[in-house]
Amino acid sequence: MTHSQTLILTVRYPADSIAVLTVAGEIDVDSAPALRTRAMELIRQGRPHLVLDLAPVEFCDSSGLNTMIAVLRYAKDRHGSLSLAAAPPHLTRLLDVTGVGDLIPTLPTTAEVLTRITVPGGTPEQQEPS
Repeated sequence: MTHSQTLILTVRYPADSIAVLTVAGEIDVDSAPALRTRAMELIRQGRPHLVLDLAPVEFCDSSGLNTMIAVLRYAKDRHGSLSLAAAPPHLTRLLDVTGVGDLIPTLPTTAEVLTRITVPGGTPEQQEPS
């Protein structure tokens, strides 16, 4: 198997209680624990609303899906949420076929996800009327 074992995780903070974690590379049995650890760390640090930007994901197996479900549960237990953004077609199909897409909101862009996350005091980045 020639899967790269590289997973690159970058974070930005568009609002006080929100973190956007961009996931690049392959999410598999070797890399999923790093994603899980980083996601849960962000939630523990006071960012209960987590967005996974999946646009640069090249591959995802059941380990990745299990990680997403675990992070969703962890976020909900802390009155937060998990949303997915910009999932590539191969990942969207996997989410649909397995039913995980029914559990976790998935939208085409991070900006669309951010407009739908409701936090005390309003929605982030979209304060002006549409």
